Amino acid sequence: MQIIEYNSKYDEQIKDLLVELQNYLIDIDDWHTQVMLSEYREESFKMDIRKVNTQEGKIYLAIENNLIIGLVMGIVEEKDEIDKLTNDCAKTGSIIELIVKNNIRGNGIGKLLLEKIEKYFKNIDCKRINIEVFGPNKKGLNFYEKNGYIHRDIIVSKRI
Repeated sequence: MQIIEYNSKYDEQIKDLLVELQNYLIDIDDWHTQVMLSEYREESFKMDIRKVNTQEGKIYLAIENNLIIGLVMGIVEEKDEIDKLTNDCAKTGSIIELIVKNNIRGNGIGKLLLEKIEKYFKNIDCKRINIEVFGPNKKGLNFYEKNGYIHRDIIVSKRI
């Protein structure tokens, strides 16, 4: 297994991984609000690539036998007007995708990808890293906690 920087020849496999992750989120969603529209595969990929290209982003791919087995995408967060009034506005990295194929999770690939994007963020002088995790994704939350991430901003929801 090797970790490489993004190469467009893997775009179709990246889209497949995005779909795999969304299916996982649909499966664990106890409120059944997660969906996947027919255009999800193409549009989610386009949105992620646009963010990476316009916000100092980076994509790393875990490759084995010329197949993607995992990926991480990170960007530098843009600060809005309220952030500027209420925050120190230190340069902050944001992990927008971290996906390892379902059938090989738990083998350290996610940790290697996480370390790779963390190193990138550190090299471009980010002071912290954020990642939004879907509340029902207990495995994801545990993974990030094991890797030194803490609950900092929490969104609470209520069905009405």
